[in-house]
Amino acid sequence: MNYRAIINRLPLVGSVLRSNPKLMQTAVNIENKLIKRVEVPANEIPIHVPVPINNSPNLLNDAKKHGLFNFAWYCDVQDKPFDSEASAFNDYLMKSRFSSVSPSPAFNNWDYLKNNLDVYHFGLSPLEHYISTGIKEGRINTPFAPRWEPKDKLYDEIDTTLIKKQKIAVCLHVFYEDFLDYYRQCLEHFPVNVDVFISVSDIALKDVALEKLGSLITVNNIEVVAVPNRGRNFGPMLVEYGQKLLNYDLFCHLHSKKSLYSGRPQTQWADYLGEFLLNDANVIAKAITHMAKDNECGIYYPTSFMMMPDWVNHWLKNKPFKNKLFDEWQIKDHSEFLAYPVGGMFWAKPNALKQLLEKEYKYEDFPAEPLPNDGSELHALERTIGLLAERNGYKQLFYYPELGRFTKDKSHIFANYVCSQEQLLHKIQPFDIISFDVFDTLVRRSHFVPDYAKLKLGQYLVEQGEVKDAHAFVKLRNAAEFTVRKQKNFKGDVKIVETYQQLGKELSWDEEKSLHYSDMEFAYDLDMIESKDEVVDILNALIGQRKTVYIISDTYYSEHQIVLMLRKAGVTNGYQLYVSSELDLRKDSGTMWAFMKEHLADKGSFVHVGDNAVADAQIPGDFGLTNLHILNPMDKWQAAGWDNPFNEGNELNEQQILKWGPLISQFGRFPFLGE
Repeated sequence: MNYRAIINRLPLVGSVLRSNPKLMQTAVNIENKLIKRVEVPANEIPIHVPVPINNSPNLLNDAKKHGLFNFAWYCDVQDKPFDSEASAFNDYLMKSRFSSVSPSPAFNNWDYLKNNLDVYHFGLSPLEHYISTGIKEGRINTPFAPRWEPKDKLYDEIDTTLIKKQKIAVCLHVFYEDFLDYYRQCLEHFPVNVDVFISVSDIALKDVALEKLGSLITVNNIEVVAVPNRGRNFGPMLVEYGQKLLNYDLFCHLHSKKSLYSGRPQTQWADYLGEFLLNDANVIAKAITHMAKDNECGIYYPTSFMMMPDWVNHWLKNKPFKNKLFDEWQIKDHSEFLAYPVGGMFWAKPNALKQLLEKEYKYEDFPAEPLPNDGSELHALERTIGLLAERNGYKQLFYYPELGRFTKDKSHIFANYVCSQEQLLHKIQPFDIISFDVFDTLVRRSHFVPDYAKLKLGQYLVEQGEVKDAHAFVKLRNAAEFTVRKQKNFKGDVKIVETYQQLGKELSWDEEKSLHYSDMEFAYDLDMIESKDEVVDILNALIGQRKTVYIISDTYYSEHQIVLMLRKAGVTNGYQLYVSSELDLRKDSGTMWAFMKEHLADKGSFVHVGDNAVADAQIPGDFGLTNLHILNPMDKWQAAGWDNPFNEGNELNEQQILKWGPLISQFGRFPFLGE
């Protein structure tokens, strides 16, 4: 296992390991001592490996001696009966490797995994590691404190009689034979008999699947078909079994092939989904009961895996691919963040996804491999599953393992965006080099809408008789910018003066007039620039601590113009500025990050802070650069439960801008919830 390569794509705290060779070696030593090595193909997600060696009763006694396992508390929080203390402890040990379950009020499982990424990536139980090694090493343990609590309180019960009346299908897409053993293990103790539909990637797996799963007493009927490698998990499900699934009360869909952003094995992620969708009979029985009793409940899945990036519930690069689905299913949703089954695994009532299942599909309807890690029709489909259920009048049901609770509260998607100014400073302070985005990170616009400056200029030009309509001018101005980008073959970036030179050609302006109006657009924008006070204070504090501070912006404004905006916001000196229009490098194309990665070589630990989930988080992450994503004002506004007032043709409705813009801008001044 290439440990350095693995931590290169870790979340924020992973940089501690990157910059500490001694700690790195300690991590490798832990791996050698505490786990059995299992060689795994580079693109495979195995189940339940590596296996902890120490599962003796002495570990339970040690945990109790330190006050770190509380049997009654664990049973209560997880809302699950156990026949013995040892059984409950083993349940915790198994789940603790891949979920946020905690063993007692005195030990926070999630914190320990987040703060000790070597423990997480080696598949160890946090409590086992802490008792065996962590105490001696001085690792920090914090008391249990849930990251998030559902607003609703659903009564969780198991109605065995009702469960057995349900006609249920389990639809599996199997790429690796190892998963057949795992699915057999899950179905052996399943709370209800099911029909099983399996698609396999290799004809050789067909007989193996029939042998391993067909003989189970919980399996009524089984059908196995070999399929081409096209459409990932959704293609085979829809082509082979979609219309058949309409004949059931409920169906469960899982698959054994999934890349998690980095394309590297993510054992714990696979274990997490498998556990709470198929393996934990107690959780599954409650989910089936709830779905059978609640006519409005149409889809169920666990909340997003705790070690996913904070921004995993964002549309990311998939927005361009959603329009076809939205049009076909008449879905209207304008949120950037959304609840969806990350990984494409879930339980559903067929009627909740009727439009998806009843359509006839061919494999040619799905994009051919290879597909990117993100940004495709299939990634968009994955994100649209929950929205389709809601479009059909159903609600989504989630399971939150940290508290052992079912909920319909979708605010869990923002659980990692609760932070104070002090906590934000503490998160980024350990790094040697900290970079910041500009717009909606360090500065904000008083009326939020970026194009409002263009509209104000358009209104002025109407008064001067230069154009007939201000809104038409904004469209013409933006089209001129696009023309310049096209002339450059979409390489590098565009300067605002280049846009107005192109606009001048179209409107018969001379060079002087074009430059004058270019300056006027900037002047209108500068007039509306205000400080994001808390983040600016943090930046200035870091400069005062002699940290190296970069400011990196994708913008058509010049370096001098950005400096003027920063000065107005209270950022005066002590930083290095990188502006896309000057360097012909952009964050959202990756060219800026390629440059920064080379530039940062051997300069120390680095973190970037910004509000654009793609340009400031996902793409730098692709380059192995640590990042911290923050909410822009509209994201925070919608996280609070308010609608975007600038949709449905209101993008440049000045009445809406004047009414809502200042409220959104001020509300989003601090880029986190819970301040």
